[in-house]
Amino acid sequence: MRKYDVVIIGGGIAGLSLAYVLSPHRSVAVIEREDALGYHSTGRSAAEFVLRYNATEVCALARISKVFFDQPPQGFTDVPLLKQRGGVMIASADKIERFETVLAEERAFTPEIERVTPAEAIARVPILKPDYVAAAYFDPNFWDIEVENLLQGYVKGARRNGCDVLERHKVLSAESDGTTWVLKTSAGEISAKVAVNAAGAWADPVAALFGVDPIGIVPHRRTAITVDLPDGVDAGTLPEINEIDEDFYMKPEGGRLLASPADATPCEPSDVQPEEIDVAWAAHYVEEATTISVRRIAKSWAGLRSFSADKLPVVGFAPGRSDFFWLAGQGGYGILTSPALGALAASQLTGAPLSEEFRIEALDPRAFSPARFPK
Repeated sequence: MRKYDVVIIGGGIAGLSLAYVLSPHRSVAVIEREDALGYHSTGRSAAEFVLRYNATEVCALARISKVFFDQPPQGFTDVPLLKQRGGVMIASADKIERFETVLAEERAFTPEIERVTPAEAIARVPILKPDYVAAAYFDPNFWDIEVENLLQGYVKGARRNGCDVLERHKVLSAESDGTTWVLKTSAGEISAKVAVNAAGAWADPVAALFGVDPIGIVPHRRTAITVDLPDGVDAGTLPEINEIDEDFYMKPEGGRLLASPADATPCEPSDVQPEEIDVAWAAHYVEEATTISVRRIAKSWAGLRSFSADKLPVVGFAPGRSDFFWLAGQGGYGILTSPALGALAASQLTGAPLSEEFRIEALDPRAFSPARFPK
């Protein structure tokens, strides 16, 4: 039987970022039920990095994470992890009042936001439809994340530290003798002193296998499509496009235009597939807000974004337990906050102090504790 100090259940960005930080200090295994790492939420992300537009605590995690993204450790990656793209926030004529409110709020935090006229917005984004855009502003603080390079950086670094990263290991049962877990998996038995629940959409069912009360992690389906851009439009120079109430968003993706209706439909954890109605809504928004006529959808897919009741991540030991640790509920921001959340989880598992960035942000780890949820 393979024995470890810590077994991390879930080979997505959450589990792997923790493995990267924790593996120099503990013997660690990451086990993943699928054939590939990052198969569900991580591999289907829109790969966006922003410093705003999320909860205050999540924005703080993003600022902490940006330090890592801007200056990753030597040997972590051969390419920059962030590519600045910028974003244009647009509003139709019936949302001018809402636009003014959002613009004032965001300028208070981001002075470099630039209000632009509809004509100036179209100059930046030539596919926008003139009779749709009534107001717009440009926010330079949108970046693309090199997700695959980030994921592989975590994996390679963890493995260099002696971590075992094991695919095709579905947890079938878990038993404890009071000091050690014995996990029966689809590929054999593993023992560990501490189990970390980084199972994403499956976090609550995994907790139940360990006899731990679920905390209400609910997966939500989100849909995206890609369509061809008109001839002469360079995807590399386009900013992201966001509707003021996030009815939809669009951004370049692989030389095409990615569009999402920003749906968030509660669902069961599964290998989720796009629903026809959500694909249709995505295409509708493309035709409503841009000059593109959607004759063909190049690709459509759906991913899972899993949330706790208060929409904040869950990081910490289960109440009254020192052998079961939650790292779940990252919603749609697990990738952009992964350096900070990995460091936060590792500090709690080892007792090591947090970095100076956490003190500067005055970020209280108790905000993410699973103890905040009543039984």
